[in-house]
Amino acid sequence: MIVQIHPQNPQERLIRKVADVLREGGVIIHPTDTLYGFGCDIFQPKAVERICRIKCIDPQKANLSFVCSDLSDLSKYAKSISTPQYRFIKQCIPGPFTFILPASREVPKILKSRKDTIGLRVPDHRITHAIAAELGHPILSSSLPGDMVEAYTDPEWIHEKFEKVVDLVIDGGIGGMEYSTIIDMTTSEPEIIRQGLGVIQ
Repeated sequence: MIVQIHPQNPQERLIRKVADVLREGGVIIHPTDTLYGFGCDIFQPKAVERICRIKCIDPQKANLSFVCSDLSDLSKYAKSISTPQYRFIKQCIPGPFTFILPASREVPKILKSRKDTIGLRVPDHRITHAIAAELGHPILSSSLPGDMVEAYTDPEWIHEKFEKVVDLVIDGGIGGMEYSTIIDMTTSEPEIIRQGLGVIQ
């Protein structure tokens, strides 16, 4: 199933429909401010496992991120955040950044990496914000498999390729072609471990 949602003014009725799919353990494909990606409810382990099976990866070795609607989730799902770190993150969001942070006890075990960290994102995308806000907690997000980045900008093509393995594809318009910038916040100074679309000012 494919659902068209306006990228600037997401329809509330459709956002509720997407959130219901996630609460029921569904897997979606959704737009962000970078690429389209898989998404599911972080508290639905079978949905997390489905995404990992589609991508043929181990959940604890995967590049899975928490997509949040705002910074209010930071203190809940990440721990040991200093004031300078908080200020640094705040000046970068919303935007195309993924922050590697120490995971708190609130993070489901299946989603913690072997280093006990998580990736946290607050994308600059209204559809994503609306879904996370309606759900009431972050969405798990992961990039689509392979290197077909240019093809992954077209939601119609994405739907044709993945409709049999996901429950819903959101058409939020043409997607981007660059990944987020990954910044490791577990070191003494923020360290860029993948340069993507996000640029530190």
